[in-house]
Amino acid sequence: MAVLGPIIKAALHIHEFVTHVDDHKKAQQKVLRYLLEEARDTAFGKKYDFSSMLREDDLHAAYDRGVPFHDYNQMNDQWWCRVKDGEKNVTWPGIPKYLARSSGTTGKKSKMIPVTDDMIAAIKNAGTRQVSALTNFNLDATVFEKEALALGSSTGLDDYKNFKVGEISGIAAGEIPEFLDSKYRPGKEISQIDDWDERLDCIVRESGKWDIAMISGIPSWLELMLKKVMQYHNVDSIHDVWPALSVYTSGGVAFEPYRKSFESLFTQPVQIVDTYLASEGFIACQQRPETSAMQLITDGGIYFEFVPFDPDHIMEDGSLKQGIPALDISQVKEGVDYVLLISTVSGAWRYLIGDTIAFTNVDRAEIKITGRTKFFLNVVGSQLSVIKMENALQQLQEKNGATIKEFTVYAAQINGDFYHKWFVETEDEVSEEQLASDLDEILKGANKNYMVARGKALKGIKVTKVPNGFFNKWNKHQKKMGGQVKMAKVLSDDKQQAWEDFVKRELNP
Repeated sequence: MAVLGPIIKAALHIHEFVTHVDDHKKAQQKVLRYLLEEARDTAFGKKYDFSSMLREDDLHAAYDRGVPFHDYNQMNDQWWCRVKDGEKNVTWPGIPKYLARSSGTTGKKSKMIPVTDDMIAAIKNAGTRQVSALTNFNLDATVFEKEALALGSSTGLDDYKNFKVGEISGIAAGEIPEFLDSKYRPGKEISQIDDWDERLDCIVRESGKWDIAMISGIPSWLELMLKKVMQYHNVDSIHDVWPALSVYTSGGVAFEPYRKSFESLFTQPVQIVDTYLASEGFIACQQRPETSAMQLITDGGIYFEFVPFDPDHIMEDGSLKQGIPALDISQVKEGVDYVLLISTVSGAWRYLIGDTIAFTNVDRAEIKITGRTKFFLNVVGSQLSVIKMENALQQLQEKNGATIKEFTVYAAQINGDFYHKWFVETEDEVSEEQLASDLDEILKGANKNYMVARGKALKGIKVTKVPNGFFNKWNKHQKKMGGQVKMAKVLSDDKQQAWEDFVKRELNP
């Protein structure tokens, strides 16, 4: 009879009860005050006079007036470059030992973001909060005594000046407490392998020795791993290898387009839990089974602000125009797209993380990611967000009985007319013309801005089907392989020609 599982589950349930946040507004006020107090003697805190702000009655209003918005380039060029040169007390007390290399889908270069000891502690606490919240789900107690597999980035970090550099998932995995080491897979030795294919091969070979109950990672890469494990063991279900598998923690991209193909790999129920871990910090995680929305970590090392999304407020490079009032969590409304700003214990200040979110439940601080500031397709006023695209594709799949897991889209001029060019990963028999026609009608019905644009300069949609695995092949071509790499949903201008050449070469060899 299993005894350890119920004990662990009970302890986690107590932890969840003790650390649960009831008043998110008060928690956020406390975080802002802490950030300003800790950083007031840094170069950044002195420049913007945090000491004076702390004497104001309305701390958020003073902060909103006193500190400009920053994107990565502004923080890096004005401040973090000094941190990387070894200067102490620039945007946060002391000097960090890690830099997180962003695995994001925007920008020509990888970003390198400071990760302080305070941020490592905040990520650990948020991770514990996430695991504790699993006690709210209907999971057998034995799940909590088995092993967890995290398909993240390599924990083998690079050296840069006096810093260790890697993706945030690799940095966080390298900081796992020793008492959890025996339950963590693939383990430190395999996790340090930098080459993605080599690491994956090692995971597949060792998979039969593990008793995995929880898995985490970006859907496209995790699905590839699960299929390789099944192929290696010559089985029809991943549960033939890991019979205890009960939880999949997703994150980074929408899971829904993958649900059908994932469920074909399972013969037992698997609870899907969403998370929001960015290079800048652990932002949110799903706390309850009644919703797929995620709860902001409002009592950690991050202060959140929200700017109502308006394409007129966004610069061409995706940054925000200055002077637009930002809201705190006490001022937001449900169902409104907001540009997300964060201030953190890693010394990011009013930092444009690049995502847009909407609240599904303000009292619970629950959100969904709705898109990227750079990834709103707004040519000729169509104002398509990523979530609207994903919802439209979900309807398209249901209408045609098709499975579309990945896509990318951008606007292009063809013979002087604008079209939205969609590339969808599917091997179903439905024609490209049918997909284009149906998708056009779905978007017209769901988005008035798109319908208006279609009556003016936007002539329509063109769809190109690509085979399964095509986007992974593109990422490999771009030398971007691994558990945290995501495909851009809206392809930037500088990538479009390379993509067109790649598609032409691969589809018409």
